[in-house]
Amino acid sequence: MIRAHEAGWAHAVASASGPVWLPYPDDVNALLPQLWSQSAEKINGVLQIGGVALTDLVEDHGSPAFVLDEVDFRSRASAFNDAFADYDVYYAGKAFLCTTIARWVAEEGLNLDVCSGGELAVAERAGFPMERVGFHGNNKTIAELEQAVALGVGRIIVDSFSEIERLASVARGMGRTARVLVRVTAGVEAHTHEYIATAREDQKFGFSIATGAAFEALRQVAAEETLELRGIHSHIGSQIFDTMGFEVAAKKVLELHARARDELGIEMPDLDLGGGFGIAYTSQDDPRTPDELASQLSRIVAEECEHHELAVPHLSIEPGRAIVGPAMCTVYTVGTVKPVELDGGVVRTYVSVDGGMSDNIRTALYGADYSATLANRASSEKPMVTRVVGKHCESGDIVVMDEYVPSDVRPGDLIAVPGTGAYCRSMASNYNHALRPPVIAVKEGSSQIVVRRETLDDLLATDVGVAPDVGS
Repeated sequence: MIRAHEAGWAHAVASASGPVWLPYPDDVNALLPQLWSQSAEKINGVLQIGGVALTDLVEDHGSPAFVLDEVDFRSRASAFNDAFADYDVYYAGKAFLCTTIARWVAEEGLNLDVCSGGELAVAERAGFPMERVGFHGNNKTIAELEQAVALGVGRIIVDSFSEIERLASVARGMGRTARVLVRVTAGVEAHTHEYIATAREDQKFGFSIATGAAFEALRQVAAEETLELRGIHSHIGSQIFDTMGFEVAAKKVLELHARARDELGIEMPDLDLGGGFGIAYTSQDDPRTPDELASQLSRIVAEECEHHELAVPHLSIEPGRAIVGPAMCTVYTVGTVKPVELDGGVVRTYVSVDGGMSDNIRTALYGADYSATLANRASSEKPMVTRVVGKHCESGDIVVMDEYVPSDVRPGDLIAVPGTGAYCRSMASNYNHALRPPVIAVKEGSSQIVVRRETLDDLLATDVGVAPDVGS
């Protein structure tokens, strides 16, 4: 297997055979189990999730639609909670959040990471325990800080000197004490796309350890009476497949812990290692299991703490997309199939679906790779490399760069794309005044709308322009 990162498709050449990593399928109707939620199966060619046929779901609810496998989501949450039993595991609200998800996260014993007042409002509406909430963000407003302090969130991760001053002032004015972690950048180049690498020096997040800003931030937080310094937060990126970057980051972060003990007289009780663990979007991806990750990270921290004669702090991780990403797929309806002849007689077939970059911007944003399958029937025709594209007025409106589907794919067919639980619905837009799709949870043969499809009334509700004077 050739290991190339999911965020790069520059290797995809203009040919009818697809990129080198895309295997020719023995059976174009078959699913690759590692790409799909646990209940996904095909019966007579029809894809079922949670015992619900996608043909029936589309007939009842239309397309495009996000299909959320409740059992799979809970299973993945439980697997991380069990593997990291001595840690606090934080679910990434930014990946996908709604009140139902917040309730599931609470029921599975996980904590919740939010990074905006809106995400915090969802948590509050769901009745999520606020002491289990962490509040991220590089530019929290005063209103958001007031909201967090008033609700009593468990920790606020500060990201700038301005925010330290701002939060201290807010807490003082409210007569409260805010529990704080300081976000640091360890200078680690995680093997990921530059847009989702978050620990290199030249980016917007955190305080640099190398320049001394991180130590100064610890000193300033410790000096504020209304702030309780709990520890350090380090996050090196997203869609990460190994722990090598964490090992380098842990060395630098725990050295900073030791310096705070020696020079400030503070032995901080908490350390958040971040996370951003990868999932399989295509056959080229090979993610680690929660047990493997827990074993490796715990060893790294124990060794570094022993080296610095530190007590092992209470640890936290943030698995990111690894919980919700594989638990959801998107189902589309094919509208057109267009063969396009390229130089040298090569033909690329464009399969246009009824969604696109308004429900999955990741391919257009940073070239993320996805897979797809024909979801409504079996086919005996030979496989054909296609490019699944959306309906928006952008040539970069691509859902799946290259995928084998049956060569008789036609208008009216259903195409399903796995691994769309993270950063798809949460980054969806109304580009071209598209209506954002619903999220439908499925379990044991039944379905439930957890986020309804937008309507034209929703779309027009915020448009308060003056109507034309029909009498003029």
